[in-house]
Amino acid sequence: MHDAIVIGGGISGLATAHALMLAGLDVQVLERQVRVGGNAITDRFNGFMMEQGPTTFNASMPDALKQIDRLGLLKTAHDLGEGVKKRYLLNQGKLTGISTNPLGFFMSNYLSPQARFSILFEGLRRRKMDKTEETIHAFATRRFGREFADKVIDPMAAGIFMGDSHQLSIAGAFTKLHELEQKFGSITRGILAAKRGSEPGRHLYSWGGGIASIPAALAKRLGARIHTGVAVNSIGKTSTGFQIKTSAGTRAARAVVLAVQPHVAAGMLENLDPDASIVAGDIIAPPINVVFLGYKQEQVAHPLDGLGFLTTRENGKIISGVQFPSTMYQGRAPDGYVAISAYAGGARNPELAQMPESDLVAQIHAELSDTLQIKGAPVIHRTRRWALGLPQYTIGHRARETVLSSTSERVEGLHLTGNYLNGVSVSNCMETAGQVAGKIIDDLEQPTRQCRASNSG
Repeated sequence: MHDAIVIGGGISGLATAHALMLAGLDVQVLERQVRVGGNAITDRFNGFMMEQGPTTFNASMPDALKQIDRLGLLKTAHDLGEGVKKRYLLNQGKLTGISTNPLGFFMSNYLSPQARFSILFEGLRRRKMDKTEETIHAFATRRFGREFADKVIDPMAAGIFMGDSHQLSIAGAFTKLHELEQKFGSITRGILAAKRGSEPGRHLYSWGGGIASIPAALAKRLGARIHTGVAVNSIGKTSTGFQIKTSAGTRAARAVVLAVQPHVAAGMLENLDPDASIVAGDIIAPPINVVFLGYKQEQVAHPLDGLGFLTTRENGKIISGVQFPSTMYQGRAPDGYVAISAYAGGARNPELAQMPESDLVAQIHAELSDTLQIKGAPVIHRTRRWALGLPQYTIGHRARETVLSSTSERVEGLHLTGNYLNGVSVSNCMETAGQVAGKIIDDLEQPTRQCRASNSG
């Protein structure tokens, strides 16, 4: 019998297994696909590098950063390139560059004088006292004003979650902002207080091998503990743990971690934890399209001097956000060329999953040509369609997280981890994985500690 079996070989599953391995536990990873890494896929072609899934690692999360350091990846990490000087927002066909300086929004004409004036008074507004859950848009409107909510926060929600700020929960999706208001009574006061602390710098890292460097490093450490091409048929609870029936035979373990997408977890939980199964099945993940375009540098008049740009809602436009990979990190395009990644679909436009690929590329190229002053066709393009995109932290998500994070209280030894718990970023996933691993280590070591205490008595 193994100490633990992790079902799912994405970053969440691999990070959980790695932490258990470091604690000296016998852990195995079962992955249905023939490769590990989940949606952390880095593709290279003709001198270009495309990230099909996540693109950065946020170094502001200390536990995740420690994991990266233990993997030996911190010393080879690349921070954002010096060419990233502005953040861009697209509204009514106009692209506005805003300095990354904290006062950038006040120095820019992107927001009206009235909207900027409203932001200044955020610290004087009273905190929300009742316990009803708010959407991101309602929260931002109440704290900063409607224009800021429409022109800044809504594009952020689309960029981070490919979601709709009118549907996403502030407590679930932007938990820290919600907590700042609850603790300090104001976002402004909370941010100023945080800056007086010792939080790590907010760096966005990547590597020469792209974001796929993380699952590759984890897989190398785990070695033969990983079993790919293995489908799990059923999970049964036994007196000593669990029996897992797979396409490659039956295995037994004292603990099981489900590191799979929520709809997959819902099926696996149906007979183990019906409450968690229902909750997991309620989480939606609208499809996402990633379109990567390469151009000769001379084709693009815009300097591409930022991370990319986010968009407000515009009729007829399908792009939710854009990144400039060749500006963000070195090695994303050959010399004399630039790379642009566009994101479409999600909660704003889920119907785009049905659009023919050629039409999708053509429309995105047309929108980019207008916005970035591009002449001529791209020299190369690639697309990635994710039938299931990012999980949506809609109203009620904190309650769903409470149920899903407490599976081990109802079914001893059963744990969940993934990007539908505590945040969708790579860093969030690694931190959640570390927390789950810590619970398992404590649970499995508890009988040993009790035995030692009994013997010593």
